[in-house]
Amino acid sequence: MPEESHLTFRKSSYSGGQTQDCVEVADFPGGSALRDTKHREAGYLAFGSDEWDALLKAAARA
Repeated sequence: MPEESHLTFRKSSYSGGQTQDCVEVADFPGGSALRDTKHREAGYLAFGSDEWDALLKAAARA
């Protein structure tokens, strides 16, 4: 799992408007990371590429 200082998080494209209630995503070689914008100090969840693809597909079905 990469160090948080090596990740560049961006606001999710699915987080609309100017609200702070959103998630942030960062890509790294072999996967992606996800964190809550309101609770950045809580850290992040890292997913391997296959896990990330499965998460996105499951979210699209929901």
